[in-house]
Amino acid sequence: MKKVTRKEFIGTGFLAGCSLLIPKFLKATGSFAGVQGDRKLIVVQLSGGNDGLNTIIPYRNDIYYSNRPVLSYKTNEVLPLSDELGFNPSMKSLRSLFEKGDMCILNNVGYPDPDRSHFRSMDIWQTASGSNEYLNSGWLGRYLDATCNDCSNAHLVLEADDMLSLALKGKQVNGMAVKNPERLWRAVHDPFFEKLSKTSNEGHHHELTDYLYKTALDTQGSVDYLVAKARKATTIADYPDNEFGKNLKMISGLIGSGCETRVYYVSLTGFDTHARQKQVQERLLETLSDGLNALVSDLKQNGHFNNTLIMTFSEFGRRVKENGSAGTDHGAANNLMLLGGSLKKTGFYNAPPDLQNLQSGDVAHTVDFRNVYATVLEKWLQTDPSIIITQKTTPESFI
Repeated sequence: MKKVTRKEFIGTGFLAGCSLLIPKFLKATGSFAGVQGDRKLIVVQLSGGNDGLNTIIPYRNDIYYSNRPVLSYKTNEVLPLSDELGFNPSMKSLRSLFEKGDMCILNNVGYPDPDRSHFRSMDIWQTASGSNEYLNSGWLGRYLDATCNDCSNAHLVLEADDMLSLALKGKQVNGMAVKNPERLWRAVHDPFFEKLSKTSNEGHHHELTDYLYKTALDTQGSVDYLVAKARKATTIADYPDNEFGKNLKMISGLIGSGCETRVYYVSLTGFDTHARQKQVQERLLETLSDGLNALVSDLKQNGHFNNTLIMTFSEFGRRVKENGSAGTDHGAANNLMLLGGSLKKTGFYNAPPDLQNLQSGDVAHTVDFRNVYATVLEKWLQTDPSIIITQKTTPESFI
């Protein structure tokens, strides 16, 4: 086979074609630098629309029971948190954190004119847009855009996945998606990418070539850094033996190792419970509860809990009335949980859902989720939210 020179390599368009072969993590990788301080944010996405009423249960509300003759939990099954509300019986691990003052629960979180489409509502939550506004960048991606200085380290905002969510995609800067640092290290040290990253660019300039070189170099540097930290990482807690638990264990290990990553993003899927909801949701909530309990335990033992804020969300809640398949259909407002050692408000942040005043059969929102984001941006990440969120926001007081 004839040896292809570098000039021929570029001139034939072969390099452009190679862009189609670049692994997804390379295409999703950006770079970010200039973050000050050691505060961490961990966002936990509950994909599918978690049923908030069977997560935080209004166990003394007759309307709840009349609308859910099959799905409701008896009073003696609920894990009481207050005189009105209690956890799903599968959430014993989180109940202990609530009682220790490590948690703040926001009720009725949503947005005006709610959309019941999974894809559209998730886009709204991930981009912090209005229901009639369409954005192609995420709220955390725009946070990176706003605070990026030299943009040389791709790993400073990290998603525990193989694909990057819209939430972490900015207009100029993107986060990095990594599920297994060791496997990713082997991929970026493949001979093809090793050669690509080391090839001199002297004497010839090509926009796509320059992009590929820079992407390969930035990615390789970030992966080398992450693997070095991951190899030093130690965790003590017993995490669930599933993908969610493994992702949280990786995040905990990286934080404990001193990794400079600022924002972590992780998902737990399967909450679209149109049928057989009790069995499915109980399993998922137990996974969530046990995983977060293990994560908090590790963060406390490695001294990072006071500097870490954990936030859970789902794209919408479910209808108040159960359907005919022992499940619930897409709803609107939902609860949102915050965990951390620096919360100013613990326990319940606001009033329970008002089941006497529903919005088209759904829980009506009383807290706009963009106010929650703005509070996290301003008070936790120390960034002006007005340059990131297009809607007008009002700060909350949980941190």
